[in-house]
Amino acid sequence: MNFEEAIQWIHSIGRFGVRPGLERITALLERLGNPHHKLSFVHIGGTNGKGSTAAILSSILEASGYQVGLYTSPYLEAFNNRIAINGEDISQEKLVEHVKRVHSVVEEIAADPELGHPTEFEVVTALALDYYASAKPDLVILEVGLGGRLDATNVVTPLASVITNVSLDHTSVLGDTVEEVTFEKAGIIKDKVPVLTTASDPVVQNLLKETASQKQSPYYQVVNSYNNKGNYENNLTFSQGIIKFGHKEILDGGQKFDYTGLNIIYNDLLLSLIGSYQVENAALALAVMEVLNFEGFHLNEDSVRYGLARVSWPGRMEVMQESPPLVLDGAHNPAAIQELSRAIKDFFKYERLVIVMGIMEDKDVKGVMGNIIHQADLLILTRPEIPRAADPHVLRDKLVEEGNIPHILVELDIRQALGLALSSANEDDLVLVTGSFFTISDARKIYEKYF
Repeated sequence: MNFEEAIQWIHSIGRFGVRPGLERITALLERLGNPHHKLSFVHIGGTNGKGSTAAILSSILEASGYQVGLYTSPYLEAFNNRIAINGEDISQEKLVEHVKRVHSVVEEIAADPELGHPTEFEVVTALALDYYASAKPDLVILEVGLGGRLDATNVVTPLASVITNVSLDHTSVLGDTVEEVTFEKAGIIKDKVPVLTTASDPVVQNLLKETASQKQSPYYQVVNSYNNKGNYENNLTFSQGIIKFGHKEILDGGQKFDYTGLNIIYNDLLLSLIGSYQVENAALALAVMEVLNFEGFHLNEDSVRYGLARVSWPGRMEVMQESPPLVLDGAHNPAAIQELSRAIKDFFKYERLVIVMGIMEDKDVKGVMGNIIHQADLLILTRPEIPRAADPHVLRDKLVEEGNIPHILVELDIRQALGLALSSANEDDLVLVTGSFFTISDARKIYEKYF
């Protein structure tokens, strides 16, 4: 088996779809010698911001001298991106090695009628954990794939359970109400394991607090402590169980913020990521770092500042070129699109906004499109190379029915759509590609190859 054959086999398992449950992943890992029992974890769930929070935490830990595994999804350019240690993707050779180990085990489980064939995500999670167990990093940051309670990653007992926020997404699997979705997200909370969250919805907070209480787990809430005048409400004082942050200044290619944690105050921290929501993610990562400090992971201010200033997370408000500015962002649900809409206004000055958008048909189409398209002067609808992608012609027809829309063009080929957007934009305009990670993944690869 070579690398291409290994990847082809992994993706072929996609035909078994999404089947929530822990029985198959548990059986997989048992047959592999329970590699997750040999590792330490931070488990990160939530609707949006999981990957960014994981990347920021990883950057801080790496700057502090630790070996850090990072397991995320989806990938932007290559499958290997999902499984990394200190920014270095798993090699093709190592991936093939671990696919071979997992392959025979998968066949055994698939032959068991009570278990059935493992899903693609279960297989990838198993081979990632198997790889990390052999590489022996100091910590693995594990991003939830879908939901939490029945997600394949939920076999671990972490040092900290992190829930970024909760809003409606994947409703066909997770439920139609915030309460139902929160129940699934809260499923990653383990007995006596600290819980940290930036969730601001009172309903969500109450449900998370209740679950943490039932599990006897310490609960920490990360909140924006700045008032409308840009001042801290509590004069940077410590509050039990409350971590505070405040966005201070937008800079060229970054932003400054203050942080008041459990035991630490940092002023004028520089974060290299743009978008005010990234400050919230950074504060959450710092709060996790403080909890890890109790577990023996040393927290050093110089390393914290260096880690924040150097963090990179492609596909999230990523500026690909300066003239005209081209920004890629994988916002794919209403909450993420709303944050993107705000970030575009806050961080960029432009005459016209040209948006290239491709979304998945199983998403809240109206919610994803409605929060940002009215900012556009030109909207180019396209579709990534994936069967679940929504038909741009259908999207256009829905928008036309609603009226009050920008000038719309349909270009099925993303390369052509991107070229049209760039040629339509002047130096003072802004080009934004968004709607799905699949869309920006295709756009990113095309841009690097042809533009």
